[in-house]
Amino acid sequence: MGGPGILVPISMFLMIFGIVYLIFSTRNRERLALIEKGVDASIFLKGTGKGFSAWKIFVVNFAFLLIGSGVGIFIALLITTYTSLNDGAVYPSIIFIMAGVGLLAGFKKAKDLDKEE
Repeated sequence: MGGPGILVPISMFLMIFGIVYLIFSTRNRERLALIEKGVDASIFLKGTGKGFSAWKIFVVNFAFLLIGSGVGIFIALLITTYTSLNDGAVYPSIIFIMAGVGLLAGFKKAKDLDKEE
């Protein structure tokens, strides 16, 4: 009925669930071990007081990644339109290059924002 095509979404879901489960269970075990050793629990609240919050840094990096990918698609379109290069090689390479440039710019911007706070 479903065939092998249904295995891909099921395995993706199981993989994501497994990764999230491992992250949370490992974090919980690590915290319990630190508490058993008598370490102050305030280290778990580190970063909530001052500094730039993690979700803002994620949004900045994600925005620069999307901008870089969009510029990469546009540049690849221009290159394939005005040259005889193979678009099967141009599109992935330019998109990855510009996405990397976007991530570098996002990293620099997030570092600057973190210094301001």
